[in-house]
This record gives sequence, C-alpha cells and structure tokens, in this order.
Amino acid sequence: MEKGLIRRLLPLILLGAGSLPAIAQTAPLPRGADKAPEAIRRWLGAWDLEMEGATRSCTVTLGAETTGNVRQLRFPATCRRALPILDTAAAWTLAANGQPLLLDAGGKEVIGFQKGSPEAGSDGKGRDGKAYRLLSKDHPRAAAPRPSNSAAAAATAAQRPTIVDPAKAPAAEALPGRYSVMRQQNREACRLVLSPPSANGSATAAFEGSCQDTGLTIFDPAGWRYAGGRLTLVARRGHGTDLVFENGQWRKDPAVGAPLLMRKLNP
Repeated sequence: MEKGLIRRLLPLILLGAGSLPAIAQTAPLPRGADKAPEAIRRWLGAWDLEMEGATRSCTVTLGAETTGNVRQLRFPATCRRALPILDTAAAWTLAANGQPLLLDAGGKEVIGFQKGSPEAGSDGKGRDGKAYRLLSKDHPRAAAPRPSNSAAAAATAAQRPTIVDPAKAPAAEALPGRYSVMRQQNREACRLVLSPPSANGSATAAFEGSCQDTGLTIFDPAGWRYAGGRLTLVARRGHGTDLVFENGQWRKDPAVGAPLLMRKLNP
C-alpha cells in the first residue's frame, strides 16, 4: 500500500475508532466478597439509599470486612448532609429476616429493612420514623450460585431464615432458666441464665460462671426477647442473634457463621 493512500485513510480509521461505544465502567465488589457466606455476599456492594419524599439520595457500600459480629459500612462524608440519619450509621449486618440492618457504633439499629431482594432492593424504616429504600440500580451484585448437588442445595437452604410456626414453638413462660450453650452437640462451652421478664417486659441474660468461648464472650449476652417463636439473645451492645427450637433444643438461625446450640437444663 502506498504511503499516500495510508495518509488519506488514517483520518477515516481514527474517526471510526472514536465512534466506537465506550465500555461501561463499574466499581468492583468489596474486598473479601468471594469469601463471605452466600446470604451475606448477595447484599455486598454499592447501593443507592433514598428517603421517601426527599430529593437527595446517597450511595452506601455494604462491605464484607467484619468487626466482631458486624460488617463495614462506607459512604461519602456528604451523605451525612444529604441523609442526616447516616450521621450515626457505622456498620451493617444481616437481620433475622434476611434483610440488611444498618447499625450505629453501639450496635443499635439505625435503619432496618423489612422486605425486598438483593436483585431489586429493599424497603425499610429508620429510627427517625421515616421510610427508606435501598436501590440496586446499575451497581454490580454477586450472583447467587447454583447448587451443584443435593448437599450444596441443603447448605444454601441452611443460610436462609427458618419459617417458624409460633403455635408449635415453646411457650414464653417456659423460657427462663439455666441453659447449656454449645458449639457442637453435647459439648458444653458455657452456661447461660435467662431471667424472667421484669414488669416493663425487659429480660436479662448472663453467663453462669466463666465462659471459655471467645466468640460468646465477645458477643456478651445481656438480655433476651421472644416473639413469633424465635428466641433472640441480645448482646450488651444491642445487636442480637436469633434461635429456633428444634429437636428439644435451640439452634442459631439462619445457620451462618459459627454454630450455636442451647439446651435447657433441669432446675
């Protein structure tokens, strides 16, 4: 090909290259997303957080990094002006209903989401009484893996909250007492005492003697509550762990992370 012809064709080649559509750039999933439990992993990443009736929204990131029983929550400093409720938000976790729960530095609820999915988003309510919504939009989201066999399917199902029939669950008045707390069946790690509720409805929990289980001492149970057939142990910092009654004992539900079993001891 003659040099003169190349010079004449070069502008057309460059013009054609410049007219190619740009490849969309998306932010990667948070570090550690590939190692997070499936129930957690599907919520990881960036979300648009909106308040009902407000004109401004904010992009928040549900991170995979753990601190105790909660996970990292990130957002720009400007979000505190756009959505003042975020001024106290410091972490997030997955609630018993399988929905995200934004927490303050003390582990208390800031915004709790009640219904939705990792694909479409979720609706919730803040402790300011206002309605909020997480919108997925174009942010990248980890796809739910397809179970390759029956064992994998059972493991995936175990990560979802168990549906409880309150009519078949133990009566509330039967719950106070001494419990053997276990990580493995029939291997006691600690003993826990659930005290009867006081006149105002609050109920305390405390270890009987010392506890050698590091995870349980960090959780530091200080109270308990019971609703809809689900027993919730409440940590001193305010967050909780749900348990359901099966085969004569209580089991952590959903079965995400370290197992936890509780069996009531005879008086």
